[in-house]
Amino acid sequence: MTYLTQRTTQRAADRAEERRRAAARTEERRAEQIRTVLEFIRYALEAEGVAHARPARWEVGDDWYVTARPAMDGLRIAEKSVELLCAPGLHSPATAYARALNQAVWQERDEVTVAEQLESFKAEFLNAARRGLP
Repeated sequence: MTYLTQRTTQRAADRAEERRRAAARTEERRAEQIRTVLEFIRYALEAEGVAHARPARWEVGDDWYVTARPAMDGLRIAEKSVELLCAPGLHSPATAYARALNQAVWQERDEVTVAEQLESFKAEFLNAARRGLP
């Protein structure tokens, strides 16, 4: 009887330890996803600032470009991190927002302001992030 009691106790302890490890892995994964989304948001806001600061005329190598290029490179990497590490439902809005930012930074603008050009993409991404991060 002692053997059965010890074995049952050990099994219960093993199951409890496995549940604890699974919960810790889940929480680590969630924290990683939150960091990934925050990194994407940081680069998106940096790119938005670059879009607002864009001069009417610019050339490769000027001060604005030297700021814009790393911001856009970081945004692209952050967008791929969202694809890799976050829920599938978040990737499409992140990509759409990143593409809209890319156009706002590099393309000539019509009569639409940067804020108007980006608002719907930003809102869609933030809503998807809220839904996708429990």
